[in-house]
Amino acid sequence: MAIQKVGVIGCGLMGSGIVQVAAQAGFDVRVREVSDEALAKGTGRIDKFLQGGVDKGKMTAEQKAQVLSMIAGTTRLEDMKDCDLVIEAAIENIAAKHEVFAALDAVCSPNAIFASNTSSLSITEMAAKTKRPSRFVGLHFFNPVPLMTLVEVVRAPMSDEAVLADITAFAQKIGKTVVAAQDTPGFVVNRLLVPFLLDAIRVLESGVASREDIDEGMKRGCGHPMGPLTLLDFVGLDTTKSVGEIMFNEFRERRFGPPPTLRKLVTAGHLGRKSGRGFYDYSGDKPIPIDHQDG
Repeated sequence: MAIQKVGVIGCGLMGSGIVQVAAQAGFDVRVREVSDEALAKGTGRIDKFLQGGVDKGKMTAEQKAQVLSMIAGTTRLEDMKDCDLVIEAAIENIAAKHEVFAALDAVCSPNAIFASNTSSLSITEMAAKTKRPSRFVGLHFFNPVPLMTLVEVVRAPMSDEAVLADITAFAQKIGKTVVAAQDTPGFVVNRLLVPFLLDAIRVLESGVASREDIDEGMKRGCGHPMGPLTLLDFVGLDTTKSVGEIMFNEFRERRFGPPPTLRKLVTAGHLGRKSGRGFYDYSGDKPIPIDHQDG
């Protein structure tokens, strides 16, 4: 099956990035959001990112206009009816995802492929609730999507080999390197990354080192582009907590359980960069570490 028209559900940070890279690769893209306001915010993010490329001489104004012309926004799930591939990038909540896919099942062609960008929820469970379990896969992108070159293609037990091949070819066409994974919480990257991030919080809690020294140690000692506490703030503390809880419930291993400091910060609404405060304070010109006792 040749994928030509792509639908994306959700135009937040992840969804807008998926829309952008698909449009840049020459696909007709239709993106759906729950409101005109959310849609405008998401497409505005795409416009701003592309304009940055124009300003830096990486693309022309004409090329930017061409990419934007490939994108159509909507608030109606029914407008996904003629898409060959629909990628869900909505809220990380299994009930909400079931609801979206049930509505898509009713309007999309039986040949359309469904994919979820979930980072931790069960692809098998989502697929089993649809009328097309063999045409359902995981397609996990990484933030920021236009810059990160990896995508995980996740197979459920019922996934059709031809569908997996089509999805892999699509991912490669939009410039991504594909890692194939079985359907298990965290897949490959988060299965390894989340315990590392949570251990960094435990090191901080134990008083072994400061925020700055933990981050600097991993940057200089392991060649990481950013330290684990900075990365936690970038990803979102609520997101990491949610993924950790899902993995802990599956494996019942302590290393996946969110430590007290993470739970406390999320309860306080200190979610990292997106809220302006997490392990660091982002209200000024540069991030400032927040004293551990202050949370």
